[in-house]
Amino acid sequence: MYDLNSRILKLFVVLSAVILTTIIYASLPTAKIRPQKHMHSIGGSPKAHSLLLTGKLNSSSHNPGRYIGKRQLTETRIKPELRAFQAVSVGSDIVEILRRKLNEYQTKSKKRPRKRKKSHKPVTIESTLSARSSLQTSRGTSPFRDHPVLTVKLYESGHLNDGIDKHQICKHWGSYPKLLILITSAESHLMERMAIRQTWMHYGSRRDVGMAFVLGSTTNAKLNEALSKENYLYGDMIRGHSIDSHINLTLKTISLLEWTDTHCPRVKYILKTEDDMFINVPKLLDFIDVHKDNRTIYGRLVEQMTLHDEFLSYAIGGAYLLTGDIVHELYVQSLNTFYMEREEVFITGVVAESLNISRVQADSFRNIRITLFPCSIRNTISIDMIEPQEQYELWRMLLDPNVKCKEVLADAEPGENM
Repeated sequence: MYDLNSRILKLFVVLSAVILTTIIYASLPTAKIRPQKHMHSIGGSPKAHSLLLTGKLNSSSHNPGRYIGKRQLTETRIKPELRAFQAVSVGSDIVEILRRKLNEYQTKSKKRPRKRKKSHKPVTIESTLSARSSLQTSRGTSPFRDHPVLTVKLYESGHLNDGIDKHQICKHWGSYPKLLILITSAESHLMERMAIRQTWMHYGSRRDVGMAFVLGSTTNAKLNEALSKENYLYGDMIRGHSIDSHINLTLKTISLLEWTDTHCPRVKYILKTEDDMFINVPKLLDFIDVHKDNRTIYGRLVEQMTLHDEFLSYAIGGAYLLTGDIVHELYVQSLNTFYMEREEVFITGVVAESLNISRVQADSFRNIRITLFPCSIRNTISIDMIEPQEQYELWRMLLDPNVKCKEVLADAEPGENM
């Protein structure tokens, strides 16, 4: 009898302990049962997860604009867990169920594809250019990446000469001017061209300086009519046959070389620049007077590694100076070279290297955006990223007679030949 009572008492104690434990677990907040360190791997704050596990998280309690992606993840990953949780009885082991569900979620999460880390390998010229060639497809990939094409197959020679004042730009085939400045411009950049015409392009009225803009062609009838009217008024726009676009800048530069070779073959120096540059023409003329080299390109040089572990030097395309004796060779050789989109690398790098043309560093070719102080402007040949309205201010500072600056020689000592 004593043993029976003892057994009943022990059973009663065990049952009481089980019931009490179940009640305690059931009364605890479910957010505390789930390990805190895993909450943010699902998405959202700890408060959001507490609402989620209690079934109170919905679109009204969530910011739809900020958390829409996380809410979709919650619906696909967590709601099945909630349904399983609601189906179990109060007497089940809640902690074990949650731990098992969490392990299943983590296992599925580990199977998701991870983003590839960015490669830190040096970028070679060939890989850069093959991925950014001209005439890209609609998806942005180059058709010449795996099948290089000679430039001669892409370039259409000749120019739309109607309206061009050739004699004003280059007198007597270049016998008079010692400097020809050719400015590549997009067809829609009327304000950029007008700002240059009214500022530093005034030097084009000198007998020893010629200036013109270089553009491509367009299929837009209205724009084409507007360009024809503009050229009728100013006569300073050289227009090639290649479609005017950023990816065809190389073709535009080749058009520049062809026009110079055809109409201004005797000019001593050619500056290739762009319509968002400010050119200090007096400083450039001083530079020319100091440098008397042949077969040379002057500018701000950059070196880049090729696939053959060699370094290729080229001039930054915002502004670089060519000696007149290399124009014909550059034009002909560029047509017989595989096409590349980056015109400065193509012309002053690959083609110039194949012709053994020297590239010389000239520090006064800044080709970057600098602090626009009067003295810094006067000691610099080329400044990049200049808005049309800024051209007027820089022009005023360049000519202000009240500004006194310490004179800096125009790169009296040539840089090392590259």
